[in-house]
Amino acid sequence: MDRRRFLSIPPAAVACAADTPAAVVELAFDGARPGRPVRPLHGVNGGPLAVGGTLDLSARWKEAAFPLARLHDCHWPNPDVVDVHAVFPNPAADPDRPESYDFERTDELVNAIVATGARIVFRLGESIEHQKVKRRARPPRDPARWAAACVGIARHYTDGWAGGFRHPIRYWEVWNEPDNRPACWTGTDDEFLRLYSLTAKALKARLTNLLVGGPGFGNSGRLDGTRLEPPPFVAKFLTHCTADAAPLDFFSWHCYTNDPGELVRRATGVRAALDAAGFRAAESHLNEWNHLPGNDWGGLLSRDADERERWYARVGGLEGAAFAAAALCQLQDAPVDAANYFTAEPGGMGLFGQHGVPTATFGAFRAFARVAGLAARLPMVGEMPAGLTALATASAQKGEAAVLVARHAGRGGPVVLRVAEAPWPGPTSYEVLAVGERGRLNRVAGGSAGVGTWRTAFDLGGPEVALVAFRRGG
Repeated sequence: MDRRRFLSIPPAAVACAADTPAAVVELAFDGARPGRPVRPLHGVNGGPLAVGGTLDLSARWKEAAFPLARLHDCHWPNPDVVDVHAVFPNPAADPDRPESYDFERTDELVNAIVATGARIVFRLGESIEHQKVKRRARPPRDPARWAAACVGIARHYTDGWAGGFRHPIRYWEVWNEPDNRPACWTGTDDEFLRLYSLTAKALKARLTNLLVGGPGFGNSGRLDGTRLEPPPFVAKFLTHCTADAAPLDFFSWHCYTNDPGELVRRATGVRAALDAAGFRAAESHLNEWNHLPGNDWGGLLSRDADERERWYARVGGLEGAAFAAAALCQLQDAPVDAANYFTAEPGGMGLFGQHGVPTATFGAFRAFARVAGLAARLPMVGEMPAGLTALATASAQKGEAAVLVARHAGRGGPVVLRVAEAPWPGPTSYEVLAVGERGRLNRVAGGSAGVGTWRTAFDLGGPEVALVAFRRGG
């Protein structure tokens, strides 16, 4: 957001400005009828400790108030935590003996996450393997022993077993992307279905209060509007869970796209597919999502270093930030119970550079946390303009309100923001914060919003994210 282009003039004058780069759009919210609270769907993957323990991002995690951390691809590409092979290193060992496990590194990671206030989804399985030789993405030689080892891990972190803890880790996910072959699974459909049943049943039999699910499908199916046609393996999985009475407390799936609306459409389709298969009580978890520049994985897989760098820069830059902010806002009205951005670890598609410097996309999460921290959503008046997404919240008790605005598509230009029938009487001040590099929220303007009805105007380029914060008083 260019400070020079900030418009602190009345909307009518904005509309008549000769140098207006695009048509003025108006965002109007009803401040007199606050509704439901903002849902904390800004979960992430990974943990705050990285680079062999030399990098601790816990303060950043608290700043963004991540509500939920899914433990997948932790310390990738050389995972020494979480993965079953890292915690239960000898697959022939006795899973009932504490000495068969190596908990120390994973203890450190889990305790660091808990200290940030985030809850945990513990993924039982292995990280993705892009190497030609797949050492871990293979079916266990002894599936029953592997399932018993998973029970030992869950007992350690929730029931105090083997010098462990009683952390409130409710979600236990069996495997990740068994449909992504051979990077995540080298076996057959039936081999995975057997492994899932053995593990899910063993967990629920020993620890009845846990919620067990999975398996983090990478392909949720062909989408036609909001109608989803699940691929054969997904349909087979759901049928198997019914026929074998395998627990499915939550169904997890992934989506990478350049259209935030696709996340909502897929969520609607997944929910319908679960209901149709008889899993109305099962939660729906979108536990991997991120911006996919150009809707193409080519940049990530390119052998051209410059092309790869440009691709990742788009994910972590203002383009990725606008996508993330729009997705977090739009998911509020999607039928999902949990969501986890991939990833909050440094490097690659992470919210931080390899040395822990925040990306612009991290700034979008910071801004969303400000909005989510207030009491209730303010309903929008009229339709959302194309290319824009906005979410407004207010707390009369705190005397604060906030509106997160993302322009994720289309041409930039003036935005008029109006809150009719303000949530509290008397004068109100405001400031406009723009998401910038290194995750900063840069103050670009501020002033008096008025009394009774608040009105501000500002220029929002594309792609770009702005947070308008209101405060009671001058």
